[in-house]
Amino acid sequence: MAERLVVIGGDAAGMSAASQARRMRYIDDLEIIVFEQSAYVSFSACGEPYYVGGWVEDFDDLKVRTPEQFGAQGIDARIHHQVKAIDLAARTVTVHHPGGKEKVGYDQLLYATGATALRPPIEGMDLEGVHTLRTLDDASRLRSIAVSGVERAVVVGGGYLGLEVADAFHHLDIDTTVVTMMPTLLERTLDPDMSEFVADHVRSMGIQVETGFEVKCLAGSGGAVVGVGCDDRSFPADLVVLAVGSRPRIDLAEEAGIPLGATGAVAVDDHQRTRIEGVWSAGDCAEALHRISQRPVNLHLGTVANKTGRIAGINLGGGDAAFPGVLGTAITKVGDLEISSSGLTEWQAADAGIGAVAATIRSTTAAHYWPDSSPMHVKAIAEKPTGRLLGGQIVGGPGAGKRIDVFATAMWAGLPAHELAWTDLSYSPPFSGVWDSVHIAARKAGEKARE
Repeated sequence: MAERLVVIGGDAAGMSAASQARRMRYIDDLEIIVFEQSAYVSFSACGEPYYVGGWVEDFDDLKVRTPEQFGAQGIDARIHHQVKAIDLAARTVTVHHPGGKEKVGYDQLLYATGATALRPPIEGMDLEGVHTLRTLDDASRLRSIAVSGVERAVVVGGGYLGLEVADAFHHLDIDTTVVTMMPTLLERTLDPDMSEFVADHVRSMGIQVETGFEVKCLAGSGGAVVGVGCDDRSFPADLVVLAVGSRPRIDLAEEAGIPLGATGAVAVDDHQRTRIEGVWSAGDCAEALHRISQRPVNLHLGTVANKTGRIAGINLGGGDAAFPGVLGTAITKVGDLEISSSGLTEWQAADAGIGAVAATIRSTTAAHYWPDSSPMHVKAIAEKPTGRLLGGQIVGGPGAGKRIDVFATAMWAGLPAHELAWTDLSYSPPFSGVWDSVHIAARKAGEKARE
């Protein structure tokens, strides 16, 4: 009789794990059932803002694979199936679906429920015109509204998603304001000196940016939102998008008794095993180890979800794989400004008890005389006195952002800043100066570390 793997959650981590396990074990050896509460499995959440803004025109392009395609692979992917309870002792899950409800047994369970958008407890949250962006249904709904004649939009939240949504609205010629209670944009991924370059650029595009503004109320009229803020200071809006972050979906795990970690996400080891025999977890709902701080973190990134899902699938398939950790490398763009980061910021290094120094340089994306060259700021952060590379941040024009991968690779390999400064990177005037900006920033950070 075949062993049964039940997967709760049918997006990046869950489907990566299911696919990998199926590659390693045939259907007569391992039955795989995936329960997904939405109408979609395996979709690109990262592409949603670009669909809203119209860069991606076909909604179906956001769908990576369908339930039918997984079925042909021998994976039973069931949409509109919501798991309501997990019984660890009986090894069953209670599932609600359009036809009723049932209990399904499992031998192995993968908890891959992902994350959900935060909805802060403020007055006016239920007004018409107030939205979040997390699911494909959210994206479809928001796109329809955005092209229906909306004149003014307010995005609450200054992180990556907030800026991407603001860029999408701006692309649709909607008068857009970004408000955040944080003192800077991208407060969790950039240090204030780098964030200021982003804010200046966003404002130069015609998008209003208001930092340090705590939204306590959404104003309404006739049941629809008309503004953000109900005191002396407010911002008019026909459409409001809440992009204040996301949290791991851990309610089911908590109710069942699956242990959580220090971050509030599901605690796992490097094989994606929880502390309950036969129960695994991966993706946005699970913790991962940060390679620099050596602390558990909970990152909601497609890269991490796919990789941890693959690790879980290898092990569920009978292999032996360990997830090596994360750096939190991320990249986005607003207009033609590229923004990227990897590793720790200065304040994160201080919080982890690591003595750090930093060097920030202003350079260009190509040789200074190249006609398409754009300004670029590069920051390197190193440990004092070892010179260990702790982090990198880049803000600049086209061609700037992907340089962060050099920082990420160096940190992954344990390369100190002063050695990164001598790496044999490519050079040609249309792409960089003879000394790339990564070289220069790393060299200056390494010198500071050894002072």
